[in-house]
Amino acid sequence: MYKKLLKRLLDILIGLVALPFIILLILILSPFIYLEDRGPVFYNAERRGINGKVFKMYKFRSMYVNAPDIRNDDSSTYNGDTDFRVTKIGRFLRKTSLDEVPQFLNVLKGDMSLIGPRPNLTTKSLESFNKIEWKRISVRPGITGYNQAYFRNSIPQKEKYINDCYYVDHISFWLDIKIIFQTVNTVLLAKNINTNSIKKKGIEIGNHNDRK
Repeated sequence: MYKKLLKRLLDILIGLVALPFIILLILILSPFIYLEDRGPVFYNAERRGINGKVFKMYKFRSMYVNAPDIRNDDSSTYNGDTDFRVTKIGRFLRKTSLDEVPQFLNVLKGDMSLIGPRPNLTTKSLESFNKIEWKRISVRPGITGYNQAYFRNSIPQKEKYINDCYYVDHISFWLDIKIIFQTVNTVLLAKNINTNSIKKKGIEIGNHNDRK
C-alpha cells in the first residue's frame, strides 16, 4: 500500500508544503548564480525516470558554462574539493545540497520521488541495462536516497547500485523516514561531498554545464 499509493501522496503533500520556500529560494539564489558568469540559473538535465522514461531534471547550475565532463574510472561524475569547473556559488550550493532543491518541482510533476535511487543518465540505452539497472528504475528516482543519506559521493558506482537495489526491495515508510533524517545529518555535517579518493578517468570535452 505504501509503495503503490501512500508514497506518492506523501510526495505531493510535501512538495506542496515546500513550494513557497522553493520559490523564495529561487528568488534569493538566482541573482548570485547569474551574476558570477552571466550564465543560466538552472541546469535542465535529461535523466531516466521510472521504467526508463526520459524527463528533464531541474537543478541550480553549479558549474561554469561549457565545463568539461570529467569522469571517475567507474564512469560516475568526478566531484573534487578543488574542481576548477565549479563556480564559487556552486561550491556553496553543492556543500549544502541546495543545487538539488528545484527537483521538488520534478516531484510535484511525478517525474521523481522525495526518496529513491538517483536518476540515470540517458547516455546508455535501455537494451543494454542489466538486472540491477532495471531494478533501480522500477521505482521513481529520488532527490535523496539510501546512498545520498549514508555515503553521498564516497563510494563507487557499482556499490551505489547494489545499495539502490536494497532500497527497492525494502521500501517502507520507516525506511524513508530514516533516510530523511540521515540525509539532514549528512548535509549539516557536510559529509562525503567529494570523490577525491576515486581515481579520475580523464577529461571528455563537451557542452556540459553541470552533471552530478
